[in-house]
Amino acid sequence: MRLSLLLLLLLLPGPPPTPGMEDAAFPHLGESSQPPPRACPLRCSCPRADTVDCNGLDLQVFPDNITRAAQHLSLQNNQLQELPYNELSRLSSLRTLNLHNNLISSEGLPDEAFESLTQLQHIYVAHNKLSVAPQFLPRSLRVADLAANQVTEIFPLTFGEKPALSLSSNRLSYLPPSLPPSLERLHLQNNLISKVPRGALSRQTHLRELYLQHNQLTDSGLDATTFSKLHHLEYLDLSHNRLASVPAGLPRTLALLHLGRNRIRRVEAARLRGARGLRYLLLQHNQLGATGLPAGALRPLRGLHTLHLYGNGLARVPLALPRRLRALVLPHNHVTTLGARDLAGTPGLAELNLAYNRLVSARVHRRAFRPLRALRSLDLAGNLLTRLPGGLPGGLHTLRLQRNQLRALEPEPLAGLDQLRELSLAHNRLRVGDIGPGTWHELQALQVLDLSHNELSFVPPDLPEALEELHLQGNRISHVGPEAFLSTPRLRALFLRANRLHMTSIAPDAFLGLLHLSVVDTAGNPEQVLVRLPHATPRQPRAGSPRAWRGPAV
Repeated sequence: MRLSLLLLLLLLPGPPPTPGMEDAAFPHLGESSQPPPRACPLRCSCPRADTVDCNGLDLQVFPDNITRAAQHLSLQNNQLQELPYNELSRLSSLRTLNLHNNLISSEGLPDEAFESLTQLQHIYVAHNKLSVAPQFLPRSLRVADLAANQVTEIFPLTFGEKPALSLSSNRLSYLPPSLPPSLERLHLQNNLISKVPRGALSRQTHLRELYLQHNQLTDSGLDATTFSKLHHLEYLDLSHNRLASVPAGLPRTLALLHLGRNRIRRVEAARLRGARGLRYLLLQHNQLGATGLPAGALRPLRGLHTLHLYGNGLARVPLALPRRLRALVLPHNHVTTLGARDLAGTPGLAELNLAYNRLVSARVHRRAFRPLRALRSLDLAGNLLTRLPGGLPGGLHTLRLQRNQLRALEPEPLAGLDQLRELSLAHNRLRVGDIGPGTWHELQALQVLDLSHNELSFVPPDLPEALEELHLQGNRISHVGPEAFLSTPRLRALFLRANRLHMTSIAPDAFLGLLHLSVVDTAGNPEQVLVRLPHATPRQPRAGSPRAWRGPAV
């Protein structure tokens, strides 16, 4: 009887709960403890409540069932041809809309397409088929990317107050009018622009980066006021145009000026006086010749850090360069001589590149490099040197001398280079007998040595102890003896491909003690080569294998 009464009390409905006392976390009748599934378009993914990702699904129709709460919508890499206004207008919370790489044309983009997206900050419509930029874009927009379309026309009020705008790789023949005064970055590269009208950039005083490379600009298409009002401009790229001189009116704030691949024949100091803050000047592949960079032309640029002049037909190193210059890049010119004082005016140089000029040993003064006490990288590759230059700075880290005509190595030019880490002597005419005793003795920090493509018949003796990587490919080595690497206990990688090695040409204990050795490349020899790495059990190479066995450590 008591049991029946207890069951009856349990089954009777209790008094209504006191307001405010319900357990909100407890599931009530008809409710589930799991949140309801979020609506997500078919085949798309919705990793967060505010994100819809439909990237790369070959969609031809704008997806339906996109939540109104979406703030980030990705539709790039599809085949959309049009944007339906009724679908877009629902998504008033959108902040990012990515339509990159579709087939959207101006006909498929209604004028009012983005009118209701009042929260939109980033829109990406690059790599589509627009011929006209959208007429109206939200004032909230911060970045508009319309690159790689077929745009030939811009409406005056299209871009409002955007700080970043990309119209690169279109078909614009003029600088768009009424650009936003708030612009900070403007991409107009890869168009057909031949002229910047007077005053076109007079209101863009916040502009920091301007990209005009790969257009058709000439001297007559710019004037002294074109850039003069850009008081915050730091980066200006005018490369790959048709300029014959450095533009006038450059702002003092400019840090990098790229003028490569134009038709500049002469650089005048007067054109650079306004750009006294310039740090990087890139003038490669112009037509300066022997007289196009007169002494002192760059003197106004007292803070210049890097100067690129390769491919200009220069006959000598320019004189009276800015004293604080740190990197001078002069490959692929016609420099034949280095005098004792040619580099004395730039004692702070850390990088000097004179590769692929016409330097001969007899015309490189023994004191040419002595003033460069801060030099860390010297590239003399591709010249006509028959011996190592003397007087090299003791602080060098990298020395490149490949593709010269070196026939001998002596200890004296390398003496004192106890900080050298990388030395390239590839593609010369060196033989072991022409490498003087003690040549490597002072290279205590050398880690990479490239002696490939010379005429070596065996591994040079007494290599530096710190060596980690040794390139000997493309020589005439037919035997590697047991003492070949006794002086290089830190060796990690050895390249012996394309020599004259046979199966047993490497002595069984040649690598004894090389505990760090993990790569031995012997491909391209007459026979497959048997290699015994430390702590590895040797086995015969498999028939038909293109590479020698290198052990399990590889």
